[in-house]
Amino acid sequence: MSFRPEPDWLAAQPLARATALPAPFYTDASAAADETTRVFARSWQLIAHAAQLAEAGDHVVDEIAGVPIVLVRGDDGELRGFHNVCRHRAGPLATCNGKGARALRCRYHGWTYTLQGRLRAAAEMESAEGFVREAIALPAVAVAQWQGLVFAALQPEIALDELLAGIAGRVAGHDLPALVYSHRDSYEIACNWKVYVDNYLEGYHVPHIHPELNRLLDYRSYRTEVAGWHSLQWSPLENAGNFYGQGDALYYFVWPNIMLNILPGRLQTNRVVPLAPDRCRVDFDYYYPAAADTAEAQRRRQDQDFSDAVQKEDVDICLAVQRRLGSGSYFAGRLCPARESGVHHFHELLRRAWRDAV
Repeated sequence: MSFRPEPDWLAAQPLARATALPAPFYTDASAAADETTRVFARSWQLIAHAAQLAEAGDHVVDEIAGVPIVLVRGDDGELRGFHNVCRHRAGPLATCNGKGARALRCRYHGWTYTLQGRLRAAAEMESAEGFVREAIALPAVAVAQWQGLVFAALQPEIALDELLAGIAGRVAGHDLPALVYSHRDSYEIACNWKVYVDNYLEGYHVPHIHPELNRLLDYRSYRTEVAGWHSLQWSPLENAGNFYGQGDALYYFVWPNIMLNILPGRLQTNRVVPLAPDRCRVDFDYYYPAAADTAEAQRRRQDQDFSDAVQKEDVDICLAVQRRLGSGSYFAGRLCPARESGVHHFHELLRRAWRDAV
């Protein structure tokens, strides 16, 4: 059964009078299922870094809206994406990331595809009447790059350039493509994916939940800016006890579930992946300058420890919020216009996605 929100739940709301999304959006199983097609099947997803796909045959595997995908660098130098589903009987073409593959070979029955996605060989199919090998190809997915990051989409409603319009100019002083991938940390959290995104999108809670982060940021100067498909929270960094150096902390949210956390000498990307109505996974990828002397190694350890502490604080409050959303005690509270414009922007994009689908 599909989720059937009341019409007034989906009506656009001005920030000054806005309420949060009603609780059923965070707890109803059918709402979570509908979001797969209404949000994630139409959106760009951050999948990899270009360095992982530098040479012919390099490939990464992932999933978008329940569809397994594989991105691969062709022997012609082009980067392509395909459904990671053999056209024979749905076997996997790749089960993990890899380097230098000469073809995509199904692990089930050995059907083999070129790096351009065309079927090259299908063993023992000579007796199959009307079987035309040349007519069989893997369904393609859209792939695009930005600042060294690789995105993919099943059926994107907009171009990636439109999604990210204006961000490159704002972060020009950080030289993101020069940063090198360090590692990934993944967290499974017992909350709806939107609870985690909501929490990310406001600094309102920082003085109450994050004591160390509050000392790093200038909360009085903390600002939120919204654009068509993304929002930015930023603050000057305080000097006392700051191991990042001088500059601003830039926290970008990109619809529907991507975060770019940019500080001097560091990029951290987050992707929030829905797993169930009350469970999600957050993938944290860390990028740093290529040179790593003793001082830089120490700074990275400090960054990791600091990020881990902030993440634990966020997880604890998200768990508490999810339990209360499902308690029956809460429906939809008023938003703070001065501090929650990013949350409002996200909720308006969600409401629009539901209105378009309806």
